[in-house]
Amino acid sequence: MFNKRVFIVLIILFSISCKKKNNSGQTTIIPNDQHVSVVTQHNNNTRAGLNDHETTLTTSNVNTKQFGKLFTLEVDDQVYAQPLIAGNLSISGDKHNVVYVASVNNTLYAFDGDDGTTYWQKNFTTAGMRPPKNTDMTGACGGSYQDFSGNIGIVSTPVIDSVSQTIYFVARSTDGTNFVQYLHAVNIISGSEMPGSPVKITATYNGSGDGNINNVITFDAQRQNQRQALTLLNGIVYVAFSSHCDWGPYHGWILGYNSGTLQQQIVYNDTPDGYDGGIWESGMGMAADSQGNLYVVIGNGTVGANNDPTVLTNRGESALKLTPSSSSLQVNSYFTPSNYQYLEDNDLDYGTMGAFLIPNSNFYFTGCKDGKIYLLNKDNMGGFSASGNQVQQTIQLNQDANMHCQPAYYKGASNEFIYIWAENDVLHAYPFNRNTNLLDPTKALVSTVSGPKGQSGAVLSVSSNGSKDGTGIIWASYASSGDAEHDVSPGILRAFDANNITKELWNNNQSPNDASGKYAKFASPTVANGHVYLPTFSNQVVVYGLK
Repeated sequence: MFNKRVFIVLIILFSISCKKKNNSGQTTIIPNDQHVSVVTQHNNNTRAGLNDHETTLTTSNVNTKQFGKLFTLEVDDQVYAQPLIAGNLSISGDKHNVVYVASVNNTLYAFDGDDGTTYWQKNFTTAGMRPPKNTDMTGACGGSYQDFSGNIGIVSTPVIDSVSQTIYFVARSTDGTNFVQYLHAVNIISGSEMPGSPVKITATYNGSGDGNINNVITFDAQRQNQRQALTLLNGIVYVAFSSHCDWGPYHGWILGYNSGTLQQQIVYNDTPDGYDGGIWESGMGMAADSQGNLYVVIGNGTVGANNDPTVLTNRGESALKLTPSSSSLQVNSYFTPSNYQYLEDNDLDYGTMGAFLIPNSNFYFTGCKDGKIYLLNKDNMGGFSASGNQVQQTIQLNQDANMHCQPAYYKGASNEFIYIWAENDVLHAYPFNRNTNLLDPTKALVSTVSGPKGQSGAVLSVSSNGSKDGTGIIWASYASSGDAEHDVSPGILRAFDANNITKELWNNNQSPNDASGKYAKFASPTVANGHVYLPTFSNQVVVYGLK
């Protein structure tokens, strides 16, 4: 005979066994049938920012009734790096979705992505030192450096090698006089250093450029800002560098290290006979294709040599296709805007916006501080022409849209969009036409939602269940007020229908319980396994999902 009381007790016991307390004291359901990994900035080496394996979150359930804050991952400082995920990882006696979070205090954390449990945390500041601070950059911005508000430890997004179960990142340290940067390779299960790790970052390059001594340029660990996300390609970890507020002498460097031994294999300097050439891209990583080529956009700096802007030696203000060659990189193709000198003279650098390869195409999407979007053929970028740009397409946005932002991409059942939300502008969705290989401005969708101001635009990520209708969502994080270039500002996370960005689904300011705190500049939300992981400058990553 059916015993109703026994049945109820069994249900309660089963419910308890499926729950546990996380480190914020909240109770959450543990089981998760999704195990997607996000091992590099913006999901993969296209840098398009799309996770098209999201089976839980849809345009129907991301709303104020069903979706919101679940818990927070508490850390010891600001988070500039995008959180990464190792899905279905064997750790702590079972398999879990593990989230890795790096702070500017040089601390790396491994959290359970479904309930917030901390598996390990370790600090990687060099013994006897501390993380550098903004005040250590004494010559940056005339001695009033505010691009960072405090520590400058681990800033760029790390990269994970799933096969070797290794996470790579750069940590910076100083004793107040000496400055060092180290590339670390750490086991993602234990947090322990791998053999050969860490390795001190040093480099020299022959050239007559700014800061050379006897025609040799030496890497400066204080002035070189490691802002762009790391790239792992064909067994080499690539690390790129810019500057602190154009505090010279500095150059744009790309250094490549063997992922197994951490031996330096590649040294490339983009302005060896000139100056500047910082690699920024609003924190996005270099893109790469299946043939082993790298794609990057260089900021302000010297163009050409001997009054000839086509000389490949110095390539400031340029988009580059780079191919590994011996112990360096070779410029395989490039594009330099015809008005590069105007851009240089007026602080309207090419290369501030993150750039990406449109998936399954030959096209590279880039942007410039003057509000122009450039669509380039990745194999024939257009070079330089004084009479006009020889590129696939140019679109002019709002001229106050300085493009400190991270764009993204989505392919639905009937539409294919590129999204961009620059500062002092609105969110745009440009259809990409596969027949013409052009963006269609006449059919662009424009959101009416008020966007970011000042000098810091929105950072975007997209989730979908393949091209299935009703699953495409674009996630936008930006400063809800103030100018995030120099201020620590309150942040907002918004979700839009990816097929119709005029339809906002949800934002985290609609309920006080969903507030995230301070906006994390140039750190995109990570969307995977039914959750949205939002980094912040409030010493936490906020985790959203279905309630």
